[in-house]
Order: sequence, then structure tokens, then C-alpha cells
Amino acid sequence: MADLGWPELTIIAIAVVLLFGWKRMPDMARSLGRSARIFKSEVDQMRPSSESSGTPSRDSVPDAAPRAGFDEDRDAAHEAVARADDRVAEADAEVARLRAELVRRRNVSGS
Repeated sequence: MADLGWPELTIIAIAVVLLFGWKRMPDMARSLGRSARIFKSEVDQMRPSSESSGTPSRDSVPDAAPRAGFDEDRDAAHEAVARADDRVAEADAEVARLRAELVRRRNVSGS
């Protein structure tokens, strides 16, 4: 990765000011700060607690109970998706039946 010194950073800053204007710089900096905070908090949430402290302690080792709850939630979500898929399939079958009946009625009234 290339090292960026003061001359390179100055050129980048001048280019940004020329592209976006001086008045929009505070808003852009604020937005960048918010994005960095959100990104950092998301990364911290993804990391297990043992990684954030450096060395795993006995209290930070996950036990089977939280994992079992996660598996139950995942299974419930899969079941909900399967039920929704079944309802979609039933609705598609009903639409196909109604279309066939509509075509049949058009043929009967048109003859």
C-alpha cells in the first residue's frame, strides 16, 4: 500500500474542495464521520467478545445455550419462509385456475 505524505494529502484536499466546493465540506466531513462510526459499530458487533479483549477469558467463551437459541430462531425463520413459499404456490395455483376459468368463459360467451 502506498504511503501518503503531506504533499499527497494536500493535493487530494485541494481536489476535493475544487470538486465539491468549500461550503459543502462541513456536511461531507460530518457525513463521513457518521459513516465511520456506523461502520465501526457494525464491525464491533460482528466480532465475538473474545476477539475484542485480545485473549479469551473463561467467561467470554460461548456456551451451548445461546447457540441453541440461535438455532431455534434460525429454524423458526426457515419454517416461516417455507410457509410463505407454500402460500405463494397456492396463490399461483389459484391464479392459474382463475385464468383458465376466465378463458373458458370467454370461449363460451364468444361462441
